[in-house]
Amino acid sequence: MEAALENGDQQLAYALLRIVVGLNLLMHGISRMLIGPGVFASKLVGQFAHAPLPVWSIWSFGMVLPAIEALLGLLLLIGLRTRATLVAGSLLIMVLTFGSALVQDWPAAGLQLTYALVYFVLLLLLQYNGWSVDAWMARGNKQAS
Repeated sequence: MEAALENGDQQLAYALLRIVVGLNLLMHGISRMLIGPGVFASKLVGQFAHAPLPVWSIWSFGMVLPAIEALLGLLLLIGLRTRATLVAGSLLIMVLTFGSALVQDWPAAGLQLTYALVYFVLLLLLQYNGWSVDAWMARGNKQAS
C-alpha cells in the first residue's frame, strides 16, 4: 500500500514538473507568435548582428522558433510523445546555448543550462510519466490486447 502511494506521489511530482515546463515553453512560443514571427525574427537578427552567422540563417531560425516552442510545449503539457519531445527540447536548448555563447550572452547561456538540467531530470524519470496522454494510450493498448 505504501509503495503504491509513493509511486503515486512520484507520478504527481513528475506530472507537475512536466506540465510547468510545457506551459513555460508553450507560452514562449505563443507570446512570440502574438507579436508576429517577423517582429521576433527581426529582434533576433539585431541581437546577432555581430555574430559570424549569415543574416538569412538567423532570420529563418527566428521565424520557425516560436512554432517549434509552442508545439514542443503543447506536447509536454499534455504528455504526448513525451520522450521524443524531451529529446527535441534538449536539442533545441543545445542550439539556443550555442547561439547565446556565440554572442557571449552568458546570463542567457546559464539559464539555458537550467533548462537542460530540467530536461535531463524529466528524461531520466520518464518511468513516472503516469499522468499523461502517453500513459492513457498505453493503458488503452493493454486493454485492447
